[in-house]
Amino acid sequence: MKGSAILSNKPLPTSGPYPTSDPYLFCVYHKDQYPQGNGKMEAPFPGNGHDFNPSNPYRMYHGDLIPGFPQHPHRGFETITATIDGVIDHADSAGNCGRYGMGDLQWMTAGEGIVHSEMFPLLKTDEENPLRFFQIWLNLPAKSKMVKPSFVMFWANDVPEFRSEDDKATATVWVGSNYWGIKKNNSPPPDSWASDETNDVALVHIKIHPGGKIILPKAHESSVNRSLFYIEGSSGMLVDGQAINDKVFLSLDPTKDVTLQLPDEHKTAGEFLWLQGKPIDEPVASYGPFVMNTQQEIRQA
Repeated sequence: MKGSAILSNKPLPTSGPYPTSDPYLFCVYHKDQYPQGNGKMEAPFPGNGHDFNPSNPYRMYHGDLIPGFPQHPHRGFETITATIDGVIDHADSAGNCGRYGMGDLQWMTAGEGIVHSEMFPLLKTDEENPLRFFQIWLNLPAKSKMVKPSFVMFWANDVPEFRSEDDKATATVWVGSNYWGIKKNNSPPPDSWASDETNDVALVHIKIHPGGKIILPKAHESSVNRSLFYIEGSSGMLVDGQAINDKVFLSLDPTKDVTLQLPDEHKTAGEFLWLQGKPIDEPVASYGPFVMNTQQEIRQA
């Protein structure tokens, strides 16, 4: 791929976490076609405590009657939950709780430690309850591993969106600024790696309809890791002039503009997740929901 902005092109896993680059630790695209609720926000059948079956139309995860993730701890990093469809109920040990979804983003700095739950209530009783969102873990540098937990919400109406002149391409810019003319965006938690603009952290959902195109601008910082996940759509999407297969993970040269284009003959839209950030470049020691710099710190957690 000499001269191409595409540094690597690999298939995405059919289930489970996506591959990520520093400063990101984890990324999962949840897509569940939940059925009608029963008036108690419950699914028709109870979960088994560990339901991640990718062949089913929906998963209960660790939920019993309501799907989702009951109380569990985190330490040493941040969780970012970026929603597209459906709703999520959140509660944590710092006293935060609420319901969000349909384009909202929740950002939690776990820092020294926090316990939270994320449940997926089946609110609608007369139609299905589809849910789509990204769960992303952003690392914290060693100096911030043990900060006090913090929590912010970016409501969908406050999240900037770029739209092409022909309305055939959109970019929902959950995190990032000075791209596509967006000069100001919501502020990350104060101790986040993203709170320093020179770290050039970006988290963007891109949707392109047939006949549409959008230019992904080059990064502000040449040292960032830039990843593009093709999460929805068929083969034949053009990235930097090259046709790609469906469900792939691309590593991009951050010093180049990249054109994303969906030819007219396609029948459905294509969607991407763009993740970017300057690497923290520190050792990572992890065990389940704990991410520190050394194994000794993990044992202490």
